[in-house]
Amino acid sequence: MDGKIFPDDSGFENDEQAASHDRWLRAKVQASRDDPHPSLPHEDVMADMHALIESMRKKADAD
Repeated sequence: MDGKIFPDDSGFENDEQAASHDRWLRAKVQASRDDPHPSLPHEDVMADMHALIESMRKKADAD
């Protein structure tokens, strides 16, 4: 391994850009872990999203 954080095809222009993104992502993950609000079950989120998509589909069909 050449010491790079991300592979050459990652879309980052240089190692500093990749390192900056890595720091940002790690901070976001830590903030999520530290959030005292309860987590939502995946099934609940997916059910809500399916309902939203269906309501948008019905609206589009009515237009």
